[in-house]
This record gives sequence, structure tokens and C-alpha cells, in this order.
Amino acid sequence: MSNILQTIFIDYYEHILYELHPRQTEVENISKMIHCGDPSFGGAFFVCPDCGEMKFTPFRCKSRFCPTCGNMYNLKRSFSMSCKLISCVHRHCVFTIPEELRIYFLKDRSLLNCLFHSVRDVVLRMFSKMNKTENFTPGLICVLHTFGRDLKWNPHIHALISEGGAGNFTVWRPVKHFDYTFLRNAFRKVLLERLTNKIGKPFRKVKNEMYTKHADGFYVRAKPNLCTPDITIKYISRYLGRPTIATSRIDKYDGEFVTFHYTRHEDNKSVTECIPALDFIKRLIVHIPEKHFKMLRYYGIYAKHHKQEKKLHKCISTEKKRYLRTLLNWRHSILLSFGYDPLKCPKCGTSMLVLEVYHKKTALFERYRKVMGYG
Repeated sequence: MSNILQTIFIDYYEHILYELHPRQTEVENISKMIHCGDPSFGGAFFVCPDCGEMKFTPFRCKSRFCPTCGNMYNLKRSFSMSCKLISCVHRHCVFTIPEELRIYFLKDRSLLNCLFHSVRDVVLRMFSKMNKTENFTPGLICVLHTFGRDLKWNPHIHALISEGGAGNFTVWRPVKHFDYTFLRNAFRKVLLERLTNKIGKPFRKVKNEMYTKHADGFYVRAKPNLCTPDITIKYISRYLGRPTIATSRIDKYDGEFVTFHYTRHEDNKSVTECIPALDFIKRLIVHIPEKHFKMLRYYGIYAKHHKQEKKLHKCISTEKKRYLRTLLNWRHSILLSFGYDPLKCPKCGTSMLVLEVYHKKTALFERYRKVMGYG
């Protein structure tokens, strides 16, 4: 049974190809999502060892764009982030860019790397200048969101920053004050410099305009939000790991128009939009990242093999980490999310076993003949 998003994309698939001229990565992800759960693309046969009851489960697409598989991906990503966290208060900061600059990131997506690198440089600099001898280093996790709540193109970085840093001699120093003015001005300067180096002379005029229009720097939300370790982990899974749109936000689809709702950021009011299906699709697919592009990045003491990593106390212990990882497999995830065991025999309740796995290239009938011993 297809979900509402699959239905919309199946209905408009040819329009997408010939009218929207999508990027190759968009075509790949759309095709995967449309065929997610399609039995003709492969699956696994399970059999009950006691009563012989058989069950077929189709493969999933594993695309981040798919609402079903995307949720599973985000669950695993949130777990990975939680395992990195040091047991301390974290601050959630948002680094945004002016509307005039967004078009540059849309035309050349490699510039999104500049966004990550600028946030990294600014945050690490803010901590290191507190004491140049100690060179304090915080834990920094950056997640790129290219969408606003209305689904329009709005690239910005959500950063989870530890309220403290590890020094060259001091194991840990708590840091409660974030230099807000420095963050705004430094982020503007570093980002504009990086963009100028990438784009070249044509960007210099825009760069000068940005300094004039945004004399106070680019907007950075860095207010304290009391993210204690347990709240931070919940926050990661709920907010930082969210997909572009949840199917629950799509209220209606009549074959021509899509109605969806969102909560407006400015006043927290619920807004409902009804737009042509092709415009809705266009808003969604623009947020599909290029292949192998990392939307989540770790810096500072959260980077791989940092020298201070082993000296600091983690939020999740090694033992708990091992146990939680076992709950992220397909069977346990369905049990936790929907309250039923997909491998429990519907007749006798025994755990079913894998009988046969087949792929798209192999005819199901031939596999069945082989297993059953027919000729």
C-alpha cells in the first residue's frame, strides 16, 4: 500500500522528468521512493519452523527522501549523534544567511561546504581566543537544513555546541557566555570571504552590499536553552533529525492540488497552504542533496580520534550503547514504533525464520521452484 507522497509522485512522474528537468540525484531518489516496498523489486520469504506458515516482506528503498526509510535513517543518525555527546549542557545555535545569498547555494551546491566550514571556524575561534595557551576546543555537531517550514529553499546550519571546552592542559572548562556579537560579525566575514574565493570577482559587489545591508552581522540564534544531556538527546531525535516533510503534514491531495500545513516560525500560528501538485513536488525535490554529500558533520572534540575524547565522560555508556544499537535493527524498530513483531507467526506465535531472499534480477518463480524442489 503506497503512502500519499508515493501517490503524488507516481501520478506526476512524467511531468517531473519532462517539465522540471530534475538533477540525476533527484531522479534516483524519486525512483527509489516510488518503488519502496514494491514486491517486484525484491524481498524476503519467512517461514514458521513449527506450523509452516509463510510470509513475504518486500525490500525498502533506503532513500533519505522516502518518508518511511527517511525516518529510519534519521533514527540511526540521531543515535550516532547521541553516542558522541559529552555529559554536559549543550547550546543549540542556528546560523542563517540573508535571502539575497540563497540563490548562490542553489545554483552551486558545492558552496554549502562553505557554510559548514564558516560555522566551524567561527565557533572554534570563539573558544580558542578565551585563552590562547589552552586553546579550548568545544564539541560541535552541525546539521544542514536547506528548507524552511514552508518548504522553500533556505539553507541554514543548526549547531549543537557544548557549553565548555577541553584545553591543552585543563581537561574541561565550562563556558556559559557565548560572544553573540562576535558570532554574528565573524560568521558574516568568514562566509563572505569564502564565497568570494569560490565565486570570484562577480561576487565582490554583492559582498560589499552585504556589509552595508547587514551592518550587525548575519543572524545567529545563540540564546541559552538549557539543553541538559537527557533533553539534548530527545532534542536531536525530534528536531535535528527531521525529514523535509512528514506525511502527517499533508492534509489533502485531490489529483491536482496538495494541501499541507506548518507552524509559522514568527508567531507559532498554524498556516495551511494549497498549491498545485507540481509546485509541491518542485519544493520538495530541491532539498535532495547531491550523492555522498554529508548533511551532518562533527567538529572539535566530536571529530574522529580527538586527543581529549577518552578523558571526557559520555552521555551514553559503552554498555548502554551496545544495547541500544541492537534495538535499531528492522525487527525491533517496527516493534517499538508500531507495537507488533513483524516476524511473529500469525498462526502459532513462533518466531519466523528466513527461507529465501530474492532480488529484482531473479525471477521469483524460479527461486520458488528451487526451494520447493520442483525439477
